[in-house]
Amino acid sequence: MVGCTHWGYTMTLAILKSGEISVFDPEQTSTNDKKLDAVIEYAKRIRDWPLLEQAVDQKIEEQAEFVQWWRGAVTPNKGGDRRSYQKRGSAFLVADAEKATGITQQQVSKWAKRLQDREKYRAGLFGVAWRRAMGEMVGSESAHVSFNSGENEWYTPKQYIEAARAVMGGIDVDPATSLVANETVKAETIYTADDDGLTQEWYGNVWLNPPYAQPLIAKFCEKLLAELANINQACVLVNNATETKWLQSLLIKSSAMFFPAGRVRFIGPQGNQGSPLQGQVIVYFGENTTEFHNHFMSLGGVCCATIR
Repeated sequence: MVGCTHWGYTMTLAILKSGEISVFDPEQTSTNDKKLDAVIEYAKRIRDWPLLEQAVDQKIEEQAEFVQWWRGAVTPNKGGDRRSYQKRGSAFLVADAEKATGITQQQVSKWAKRLQDREKYRAGLFGVAWRRAMGEMVGSESAHVSFNSGENEWYTPKQYIEAARAVMGGIDVDPATSLVANETVKAETIYTADDDGLTQEWYGNVWLNPPYAQPLIAKFCEKLLAELANINQACVLVNNATETKWLQSLLIKSSAMFFPAGRVRFIGPQGNQGSPLQGQVIVYFGENTTEFHNHFMSLGGVCCATIR
């Protein structure tokens, strides 16, 4: 384990804060990767989750840039001299690239494979302790895991709640919440994990931040779509997992959507901040699309309306 007095470790912390490590240099990738591994392990040990997230994201970005560089600059050793490869736009043979960077073609292939599913790769780098700290019940698909409810509680930052309230004119129902979370949401009717909002009637203006584990997130989204005829408006805060059937179903029926700039920093019981494994989207159902655009855009991000 690299200690906090190690030059490479302390320098990496400084580089992370300054952003200088973002200047890509293929010959520095191996060194940067090892330093970031040290920071990741240290952050896990002291449970510094913001530092862990920053180091993991930088590690993935560094590897992605290297893989992209390798594909564009390196040609497999299949005969011919260097000049013939340079004419075809390749600056290095594999052997030359491996010698210059200290990274083998086999390692590049491993990185490329892992990067095909970045969220899965990121989750593996974060580790079990981070996932538990973020309110996820590892190994239980049926557990009620949400940033608003369950044993590990995480609450939506006030600015997003206030924007939703301003758009809809109030919040009547929050079907996946807790008593503490409702101190901010201020919904007229709430359903906690014990109430099981999936079996209840929804009405009026709905704020929904569902449990973030399968199959519950899909079930809450299906429930919302089934209740559209009974409600006036709804704002739904979920992960921006655009490849999933449940989110695609929401987006197809939505009126507008907002992608925050950066991940939402959910609030823990002691006021500490955390974020899930990926970015979020707030999906709106209703006629006040102009208000939705104006209020949420003020928070920073990208907003767009659904065109049918």
